[in-house]
Amino acid sequence: MNILQINSSARSTGSASTRLADALSARVLAANPGATLVRRDLAAQPHPVLDEATLQALFTPADQRSAEQAARVALDDALIAQVQAADVIVVGAPMYNFGITVQLKSWFDAIARANVTFKYTENGPVGLLSGKKVYVGLSRGGMHRNGPTDSQVPFLNTMFGFLGLSDVQYVYSEGMGMGPDAVAKAQAQADAEINAVLV
Repeated sequence: MNILQINSSARSTGSASTRLADALSARVLAANPGATLVRRDLAAQPHPVLDEATLQALFTPADQRSAEQAARVALDDALIAQVQAADVIVVGAPMYNFGITVQLKSWFDAIARANVTFKYTENGPVGLLSGKKVYVGLSRGGMHRNGPTDSQVPFLNTMFGFLGLSDVQYVYSEGMGMGPDAVAKAQAQADAEINAVLV
């Protein structure tokens, strides 16, 4: 089994979402002796954003790309290869201003590629990354679960579903900005959810 952990916090240390992702990965590893774990920290290894030069590189046939264009596409290729090789994907996703981080958005922009991780058909788009399990650790400063201010989960469900990743489970750590007692309660609740998700 191959486990891919994506840490999308802007913090390389002290991140609540990374704590959740670490705990989820540890449980998957414990349940699957011999499994391998690859961690990608998008703060320590920031991926370039999708810009005009990148679009030009992606839409240029491979044999016609400049060296610079080929190098840029290769960065996305590496992320796609990691996802394709993974049996389990664990994502640490903090909420910044009611949404996902720019780091995580750049990761999605990199791995969503037509005819590689999804394709368009006469019946609509079809994801090509099916058969994988996804766990997402969500950390929030306030309380947003199942409420109108939670734009993260609908977006993540849309993106994962678009790529064929339909088996997704979420673990929440909310109220992290509401004082020490709230933090302790949130961490205990998150740990309980991890235990329930990964029996």
